[in-house]
Amino acid sequence: MNPSQINPLREQVGTWIESDRVQGLIIGLIVLNAIILGLETSQSAMEGFGGLLHVLDHGLLAVFVVEIGLKLYARGLGFFREPWNLFDFVVVGVALIPASGPLAVLRALRVLRVLRLISMVPRLRFVVEALLRAVPGISSIGLLMLILFYVFGVMATGLFGSKFPEWFDTIGDSMYTLFQIMTLESWSMGIVRPVMAEYPYAWLFFIPFILVTTFTMLNLFIGIIVDTMQSMHSMEHDQEHIEQVVHEDTSSIRVEVRALREEILALRQALSDKE
Repeated sequence: MNPSQINPLREQVGTWIESDRVQGLIIGLIVLNAIILGLETSQSAMEGFGGLLHVLDHGLLAVFVVEIGLKLYARGLGFFREPWNLFDFVVVGVALIPASGPLAVLRALRVLRVLRLISMVPRLRFVVEALLRAVPGISSIGLLMLILFYVFGVMATGLFGSKFPEWFDTIGDSMYTLFQIMTLESWSMGIVRPVMAEYPYAWLFFIPFILVTTFTMLNLFIGIIVDTMQSMHSMEHDQEHIEQVVHEDTSSIRVEVRALREEILALRQALSDKE
């Protein structure tokens, strides 16, 4: 093949593999693969259609490998510059590792192929990217919550540990119990009321803890994520506006250049007529 034909061919392959029709087909195959992986966990389904399910699973994996291979051919090393492409490559690559002997546990990782839906659907990518961008803020709140849990855990161990060692014997036990209380899972009848039967004023400890952690700190998590998503949405909107303005300016420039060319041609024609 002529080297000059390689780049156009790569562009054609890249355009085809990234087209909406092909990407829609891949999404459908990922969903089908997810259904097959779920059916493989059913003993009755495996007894009746085990062979067919295995053939379909291997066939779908072959399609995913070909898709990744075509993207690699079209983009070259630039394929790995995009995090979502690297994610797809790792997910498909894990499925190719022989799941036998000591590596049999990797067979369960085949279900990771379903996660490719995240990289294929733009809105899912948007949500995941927003969560990743919110990690610094979430980490700060998580550190603050850890400090609060430690302080309340030390207090709970000293206050209630002697009579309720199953819940507050050590700082670790107290922090786990407080985490359960924070989630509001059986916190009243299961923990707080029995404690209040021995310590009538224990509500002075638990109610502020719930107000601080459940109704304040957890809402801060949600607030940071929502704020990040709004910021990303605004950035996308601004980017689209900039692209639209650039497109309009480019179109107007083309019209002006075309009109200028016509005027120059008209002037040349007029000069040639005079001569």
